[in-house]
Amino acid sequence: MAAHDAAGGLIAGAGPWSERALPRVVDLVLSERVTRPWRERACADAVGTVLEIGFGSGLNLPHYRAGVERVLAAEPSDRAWEIAGDRIAEFGRPVERVSPDAARIPLPDGSVDTVVSTWSLCTVPDVRAALAEARRVLRPDGALHFVEHSRAPEKAVRRVQDAIQPVWGPVAGGCHVTRDVPGLVRAAGFEVVTDEAYLTRFPPARPWAWFVVGTGRPTG
Repeated sequence: MAAHDAAGGLIAGAGPWSERALPRVVDLVLSERVTRPWRERACADAVGTVLEIGFGSGLNLPHYRAGVERVLAAEPSDRAWEIAGDRIAEFGRPVERVSPDAARIPLPDGSVDTVVSTWSLCTVPDVRAALAEARRVLRPDGALHFVEHSRAPEKAVRRVQDAIQPVWGPVAGGCHVTRDVPGLVRAAGFEVVTDEAYLTRFPPARPWAWFVVGTGRPTG
């Protein structure tokens, strides 16, 4: 979504809108009322040490089960991290901000059990580098769980996505509704199982509401 999953800093560029206002706007737009079923599905099987791409304001934290021991955040937005403070305190398990850049994660190879991305791969500028890092830091038996905007399978919706992207991206903090997220995950060295669905049946909203929920497991 805008900026990323409730932050505003996975994109380049600075300014009052992206630095201060957008993190709060996205925190509201992707609130529990709207996204809870999607977050539950993306977070349900997370275990051990979790790396979140685009941690944002911590909206995933309530959905991690007891098997999650700690959460490492790739989060560039200071404002989003500030907003997350109460959720981190309520979580009661270690949460550490390890990098401002999802394309550069200062963690050893094979050091995390799970990578989670919710509405972040649609926005991170160098998505291929971010996925390569996710693949690198995952243990061989780990998994990437994601829910993302993605390119729709319907030709008519894709045409609208292509038309709105030049305007939507700058307004929404760099969000892309035109990325083939499952394809990008596969290209990064994952075997992918996906479940796709519109969030809404309201036709004008479909270019923004084609979401892909999936799991990627390292291959090779």
